[in-house]
Amino acid sequence: MIFRICAFDAPAAIGAYALWLRLGAPLDVRVGKISARLPAGDYLYCGSANGPGGLRARLARHMRREKRLHWHIDRLTAVATILGAFIEEGGDECALNAALDSLPTPIAGFGSSDCRRCAAHLRLWPKGAALPSVWENARKAAESPPPD
Repeated sequence: MIFRICAFDAPAAIGAYALWLRLGAPLDVRVGKISARLPAGDYLYCGSANGPGGLRARLARHMRREKRLHWHIDRLTAVATILGAFIEEGGDECALNAALDSLPTPIAGFGSSDCRRCAAHLRLWPKGAALPSVWENARKAAESPPPD
């Protein structure tokens, strides 16, 4: 597990990621027939990158404001501040999501309409809630200056 703030620092390999987003204000979203209001706060969205350019290309798309709205997450990335991504080369988005099972799922079906295992791939990250230690270690390592 690694944490990257910039998509261009992410590997071009296939794998899975958890995008860390911050909504500065509540946001009304629609997922299929469900309409909901996401409160302001931090969120983690678990996804996969198995196409050309792998993780680097997928994260670069998510981190661009201007794009065609295609996936559920595009509604958030168009307005949220993206703080980085937890990355697992060769990883599985459902396994990343399962590692966050202590965090609430704000909207059933969000980002998981093609998934039979998960209720949603979006998690609310409440202030003060801990992430798994390997995630925290990856984030702290990214914040530390490189050794001399």
